[in-house]
Amino acid sequence: MAKNASNGEHQTTKPPPSPSPLRNSKFFQSNMRILVTGGAGFIGSHLVDRLMENEKNEVIVADNYFTGSKDNLSKWIGHPRFELIRHDVTEPLLVEVDQIYHLACPASPIFYKYNPVKTIKTNVIGTLNMLGLAKRVGARILLTSTSEVYGDPLIHPQPESYWGNVNPIGVRSCYDEGKRVAETLMFDYHRQHGIEIRVARIFNTYGPRMNIDDGRVVSNFIAQALRGEPLTVQMPGTQTRSFCYVADLVDGLIRLMDGENTGPINLGNPGEFTVLELAKTVKELINPEVEIKMVENTPDDPRQRKPDITKATELLGWEPKVKLRDGLPLMENDFRTRLAIAKKI
Repeated sequence: MAKNASNGEHQTTKPPPSPSPLRNSKFFQSNMRILVTGGAGFIGSHLVDRLMENEKNEVIVADNYFTGSKDNLSKWIGHPRFELIRHDVTEPLLVEVDQIYHLACPASPIFYKYNPVKTIKTNVIGTLNMLGLAKRVGARILLTSTSEVYGDPLIHPQPESYWGNVNPIGVRSCYDEGKRVAETLMFDYHRQHGIEIRVARIFNTYGPRMNIDDGRVVSNFIAQALRGEPLTVQMPGTQTRSFCYVADLVDGLIRLMDGENTGPINLGNPGEFTVLELAKTVKELINPEVEIKMVENTPDDPRQRKPDITKATELLGWEPKVKLRDGLPLMENDFRTRLAIAKKI
């Protein structure tokens, strides 16, 4: 039975559902069959790469390509241990799997504010559907929640025990509150039906395959620097973020899934930078000739965001390794290839 890693009573009332009989077969060693929803997206595709490296894994990806792309998975299409399904998680999915990584949801403000009703449906109905699947087949399920559940935090850095400071009717609420409800559903299914759950709260993550114009600060700055455009810093520029490289994050997700703790567990880099510091770093590393321009801020933008990763370090033996100055050039190379902008010699 999973151990509790955060506040609240998470005692199950029922034993977990039995997995496939193949799990305990004496004569047939089956592969671990893993479903990744949202697996064609930025983080999802990197997770698929890592899972596919293990020859004992069969990976099924379900994605509706709202923000994801088949290009992110092109190296695996046609592989005998890989299956790709065009599917929207707001509709039921019937597959036989042992683990579910539930990543499906637009995570960029530009995308989730474009269709807020669809976003909250994805978080609520999509999570209900995946929990129903986990209950039916006895699978362990991991939800990628978000640091946005803390809202504009009144505690800094944010531990998992903090309940948050969230606007329930703001323009970002479809995502913030949607993920909060998704976490509620996870723990209710855990207590009521004995489902094996894992909840990760992801902080700002960056790396190759991010959507170039997704509106998040790292991708914005790198794309602007490569195009020779001003780096647009939302006022006042002193708001802070922590940036975790995607390979570090994927390592944390796999450790959480394979470990014995339900979570929620923060996964992010505790190194804290102001947005203005990030802009200056991008300018220095990528294009020293661009200017930095201050622009109006968006509503409900958090002033501070930094994870307390004590639990991740103690319970998972995890901490990020890639420094921001080392990760940005890796993302720059990917963006240069996709934008067809050669590096000046």
